[in-house]
Amino acid sequence: MAGGGGRPMGALRVAALIPAYQAAASVAGVVRGVLPHIPQVLVVDDGSTDATAAAARDAGAEVVRHAANRGKGAALVTGLAHLAAAGATHALTLDADGQHLPDEIPKLLAVSARTPRALVIGVRMKEGHAIRGVNRLGNWVADRLMTRIAGTALPDTQSGFRVYPIAVTLALGARGSRFDFETEILLRAARAGLPLEGVPVGVHYPPVAERVSHYRPWVDTGRIVRTVARIVVGGG
Repeated sequence: MAGGGGRPMGALRVAALIPAYQAAASVAGVVRGVLPHIPQVLVVDDGSTDATAAAARDAGAEVVRHAANRGKGAALVTGLAHLAAAGATHALTLDADGQHLPDEIPKLLAVSARTPRALVIGVRMKEGHAIRGVNRLGNWVADRLMTRIAGTALPDTQSGFRVYPIAVTLALGARGSRFDFETEILLRAARAGLPLEGVPVGVHYPPVAERVSHYRPWVDTGRIVRTVARIVVGGG
């Protein structure tokens, strides 16, 4: 890990957090792309059986490992708690598959510096990219339905390109351990009156046949809906 305590931005100390699962082929490139912008990079290897951890470490990241796969949400919570203990106040998250463009990082950091309590979300500009129909359905459910339930706009609920104020995020008590975490945390933040800031960003999508995704549209979209129902109907 290069540079302890995160990147100073006024009173903020920002570190990068990358949840990773079976990402040996791509994670090193992501780490190297982030380092010029944020010198502290933490990769949480979520129980991978390939060389994800070694590739991330060789590229310059600190690595924390889950012994078994626990889900993206669990990896994010592990990383946020680890960074808080190391003195970081904010975590910029991005996926390990190379979808998010490191050159867009300054846009998110600038908004976070202006509004430190905000959850800042990189809103993916998908025009011109081929996206599977079932994935479009999952995104529609997550975005449109959750916005109606929250009563306020929730920007790109499935984008993993974000800046989290760490203490505030952990205090929200999100329980989702997989892809539902990212939608749940936005809904909880909106209900708590926290600022949500969307920032349009470019995105990289390989050709459909070459994409590797661990998101299971039917299973994970169903999990998102159940998580939201639990919050709205049960109050938590």
